[in-house]
Amino acid sequence: MSNLPGKFVIGLTGNIATGKSVVRRMLEHLGAYTIDADALSHRTYAKGAPGYQQVIDKFGRWLVNKDGEIDRKKLGNLVFSDAEAMKQLEAIVHPLVRQATEILTKRASQPVIVIEAIKLLEGELRMVCNSIWVTNAPEEVQVERLIRKRGMNREQALERIHMQSAQSAKVAVANIVITNTGSYDDLWKQVSEAWKEIVPGASEAATETAVIKKPAIPTGEFTVKRGKPKHSSSIAELITRLSKGQRKMTVSDVMESFGDKAYMVLEQDGQLVGLAGWQVENLVSRTSDIFLEEHVDVNKALETLIKEVESASGELQSEASLVFTMSGLSAQEEIWKQLGYERRTPETLGVQAWQDAATESIQIGSSALFFKQLRQDRVLRPI
Repeated sequence: MSNLPGKFVIGLTGNIATGKSVVRRMLEHLGAYTIDADALSHRTYAKGAPGYQQVIDKFGRWLVNKDGEIDRKKLGNLVFSDAEAMKQLEAIVHPLVRQATEILTKRASQPVIVIEAIKLLEGELRMVCNSIWVTNAPEEVQVERLIRKRGMNREQALERIHMQSAQSAKVAVANIVITNTGSYDDLWKQVSEAWKEIVPGASEAATETAVIKKPAIPTGEFTVKRGKPKHSSSIAELITRLSKGQRKMTVSDVMESFGDKAYMVLEQDGQLVGLAGWQVENLVSRTSDIFLEEHVDVNKALETLIKEVESASGELQSEASLVFTMSGLSAQEEIWKQLGYERRTPETLGVQAWQDAATESIQIGSSALFFKQLRQDRVLRPI
């Protein structure tokens, strides 16, 4: 993988709650192809994946739940309390993650690849990286995030932090250190500046904004572009207004959301008339925010937005597209059918990673799920 012509590989690591995934998402916004190696490790022993039977043979069928999947909680309890068991699991998982990472890297059209892994420096993946980036944060910031985002108490948070290798050791070998103290604006500036160092000519046109106008109803063709943090005020205004205040978004809220998702903004005659908030995580595309002005042609607007999301998801090698809609768009069954989607429930999706993504996202609010498989050749099938 390291010998692939035209590829520059960034290895991204850092301890818990230092913001690795947020930085990875920002690099994706800037044009990198990103891989979450830790998420891939879970897929290696999902039912039907090449590590499934190996894990059962090594640790026993007592790990298998009623759905035939390996219970990750049981497996985690076993390996985190037994160093030898952890080594045995890693001996199964790491080669498969390396293989999947190589496949994804070869397929990627993007010249810059980002591999996020909490144990990047301890494994073979380090050897394929051209540059090591480490996210860093003060311990008190880590504790606050674990309490706020994961529901831990202070003692539990400190225990998780102190279980990991010293953050200073990671910082010592880094080519780039990203200090994440909680300001998304500052974090974006750090990531953008570091990106410019490795991508000659990369820049952000700071004056470009999505324009919201209120005069005449637009009648021209729809165009879509990828939203950037510089569009935050326009995105915040549109979501707040079209949700009729149910989603009151500030610029800071949108900046924070860029750590989780991307936005496709829909324009007509230069006016911002809609948007879709989406993400690709673990090779699954999830679209959970769709807002359209009432006067637009819903058929054409949805088709334009969803096709652009699918195109961008394809560039990120997504296997499936999950769209979560609220009541108004949920009733547009015929439109979704024409776009190749069908209404589903999480348990009917078949692939564990797809089910997990659907279950996680559908809990955001009461919404209908529409599903479309984007590619047949999946990574981590049995070899």
